[in-house]
Amino acid sequence: MTSTLKETIRPQARWKPRDIWCAVAGGVSLALAVWAASTVALPVNSDLGLVGVLPFPFWAGVVILNVAFVMALRGDAAGPARSPVMVWLLVVLVLVLFGAAVFVTDVPRGEVAFRHLGIADAMSRNVAIDPNIDAYFNWPGFFALLATVLGAAGLDPVTLALWAPVFNVGLWLVGVAVVTRCLTSDPRRRWLVLWLFCLGNWQDQDYLSPQAFGFFLYLVVVALALGPLAANAPPFRGFRRADLAAWWRGRYPAEPRPGYRVAALAATLLLIVVISASHQLTPFMVLIALTALTLSGRLLPSRLPLIAGVVLMLWLVFPASTYLVGHPPLADAGLQTAIEANVVDRTNGTAGHVLVVQVRIALTLLLWTLAAIGTVRDWRRWRLDIRVLLLAVTPVFLFPAQSYGGEMLIRISLFALPFVALQASSVLLPTNTGYRPSSRVAGGLVLTCLVFVGMTVTGRFGNAQYDVFTDDEIAAITTLDRMAPPGSAIISAAHPTPWRNTDYLGHRYRTIEDLCPPDLSAATCGPVVYHYAKHNAAGSYLLLMTSAESSLVVQGQTTTGGFEELEAWLDAQDGVELAYSNNNARVYRVEP
Repeated sequence: MTSTLKETIRPQARWKPRDIWCAVAGGVSLALAVWAASTVALPVNSDLGLVGVLPFPFWAGVVILNVAFVMALRGDAAGPARSPVMVWLLVVLVLVLFGAAVFVTDVPRGEVAFRHLGIADAMSRNVAIDPNIDAYFNWPGFFALLATVLGAAGLDPVTLALWAPVFNVGLWLVGVAVVTRCLTSDPRRRWLVLWLFCLGNWQDQDYLSPQAFGFFLYLVVVALALGPLAANAPPFRGFRRADLAAWWRGRYPAEPRPGYRVAALAATLLLIVVISASHQLTPFMVLIALTALTLSGRLLPSRLPLIAGVVLMLWLVFPASTYLVGHPPLADAGLQTAIEANVVDRTNGTAGHVLVVQVRIALTLLLWTLAAIGTVRDWRRWRLDIRVLLLAVTPVFLFPAQSYGGEMLIRISLFALPFVALQASSVLLPTNTGYRPSSRVAGGLVLTCLVFVGMTVTGRFGNAQYDVFTDDEIAAITTLDRMAPPGSAIISAAHPTPWRNTDYLGHRYRTIEDLCPPDLSAATCGPVVYHYAKHNAAGSYLLLMTSAESSLVVQGQTTTGGFEELEAWLDAQDGVELAYSNNNARVYRVEP
């Protein structure tokens, strides 16, 4: 009778004026951001990237969006009418932050997405998965899936790569939402974690790539470990051997349904195999996370980390052994090596480029500082979840193990971000369920979000001068693909080159910065490039684009005058002739 009475007097979910205003504000902010981004002229000529050329309406839309989010957060966040508003605002945020480049140009950003399309295209043409081709063919899982999806759905590969960041971040948010639901019961805090995850995601790893796919699967594995595979542990009574043994034996499953746990375990094992076959780094992150949760007594079965380790070792020893022969896993190990590759080597170049790198570092440190303060506060109030702390900290253990091409720190910050955001949210928002933030707290939260947005746009799109391509550059590459016979050597200035998406194995692809580092002067580098081009039997082509030249200049490898001198020296050599040119690209043919 009492339950029936409660159901009768429960207020009906309905849209309030606050909900309508927040939803409309989200639509206005999206319209402003899309219009502003579409007015940006290419090529981008600012060392700060898009942040230096985006017009005022874009930032006005960003301000409106964050104010609308905090207003919605102050309402009844647990109510049924609130969820659609929050979801809509998150969709707008993803489109504004991660789709900004889509509204600037219809060409995917960066070189690597084009390369990944080329690998999938090669596999769709029944090219054997030969690990001797390159590193990608030692971990072919993602590319085989991509080739299958493109072939079955008939999607345009370039369009898929263009929208991949928006799609991938959407998947990540679903994974983060499930994970945070296992870690906190406060609905406002969960929404704020999702918002902070977007605002702190400057790492730009969401393009069409194995790491974006692997990170989503990592979140699924963590969600399974925190949900159906989670364990409850008895109170910890001491470090004596007998106490530790009793604590270990006293663990019991948090999920009472054995069949549900078995299905979750089977899914986890399958995901571990897929991750091991798709990416080099993500399996190690999975192994570390599962080990940390097991040692904390919060994961059953206890042998799951052992199984994950065995699967990883088997893949490295057999399918990926060809790559490991020439690239030993600990070849670049050491804290000093990692610091030089991940920090020192990245703080070179023009003043604008260095500022972008410093903003990325500052944003990461700011988030981690807030998370540290939140951890201390939760610990003092006896509500610190050790699982959040472990999942945020343990990825750091991989930092001295491998420099990973100077990207290890970027990957670590990404894998820790969901849990860093969760701890930071306990500082930015009181953690009491049902507590309505005061105007003072809401104002501070708006200012914090706006600072994060500015830093994230700066860090994420700071390379737009050389990773956002023009239509002229794409036209030059398309023309080059038609004119170059099979086996030709195609030499670009630098790696930000949108190539290899249609004929991955058809040519020999090299860059000037690879052929003659670190001296790119005409006197030193010119003869090296010319000698390499002349000695390719099928002929060679020099592809010189504005974006690639900007890459070398911005990162401090040469100057504008130095690069023009190198091009003039090559143009003056015997057998070199201009085969194609437009406003942003030149193609030189070099006779063998």
